[in-house]
Amino acid sequence: MSGIFYERFGHNKLAMTGSVLVALLFLAALLAPVISPYEPDHIDRYHVLEPPGRLHPLGTDDIGRDVLSRMLYGARVSLSVGFVAVGIATFIGMIMGAVAGYYGGIADRLIMRFVDVMLSIPSFFFILAVIAFVGPSIWNIMIIIGVTSWMGVARLVRAEFLTLKSRDYILAARAIGASDMRIILRHMLPNSLAPVIISAVLGIASAVLLESSLSFLGLGVQPPMPSWGNILTAGKANIEIAWWLSVFPGVAILITVLSYNLLGEGLRDALDPRLWERR
Repeated sequence: MSGIFYERFGHNKLAMTGSVLVALLFLAALLAPVISPYEPDHIDRYHVLEPPGRLHPLGTDDIGRDVLSRMLYGARVSLSVGFVAVGIATFIGMIMGAVAGYYGGIADRLIMRFVDVMLSIPSFFFILAVIAFVGPSIWNIMIIIGVTSWMGVARLVRAEFLTLKSRDYILAARAIGASDMRIILRHMLPNSLAPVIISAVLGIASAVLLESSLSFLGLGVQPPMPSWGNILTAGKANIEIAWWLSVFPGVAILITVLSYNLLGEGLRDALDPRLWERR
């Protein structure tokens, strides 16, 4: 199975491109302390709003901080928010979907109606309302995005469980007296992970974009901690004289979101034989 997956994935040039870009983003974030020319909060008062040049390859912001350094450290923040938030959402969604799909009945109805209610609320405005009460911080952003993004995973896991629980090996496990917990953890969850992995990869892109949007509005990661969103905020105030403050963070967000979307689509094509046959 793994050999078939690697063969299918390797034939998808867009997916491979996404994988390479994701790997480069990881390296940039991981090696930020090594490759950054300056500390992210270092202020050079003699080079304020300086365009890209030899000393500052991507220019400086409105108080003289190096944009390249802040973007490299901002990659750490954005990717951390993406992974932690998606991890929380996946964990909650898998529990809810597993309970709904395996037990059915009233548990299924209650959980799915709760999912419907959550999906009916505009998530971005709901997050804004919650942040207004708890206050903006990186940990609050991670948790809030996670607890408001689990519904899609829950529906995927529920659908997989509804299909799997009538399979022969599940019926055999019940016949020999296996507990519900053992059946769920050993037999059903491992066989329902493919759509969850795809959803998680695509969810990272959404979480990075959402965090950048919140930081741009001043409700996400707070200065002086660098984030692509709050770099864009400085760009908005100086867009007529400092184009680099808007262009470079915007391109970074675009490449990150596009990379994870390409990777997620490639995983979907590689893990779903029906989609492969259509190609």
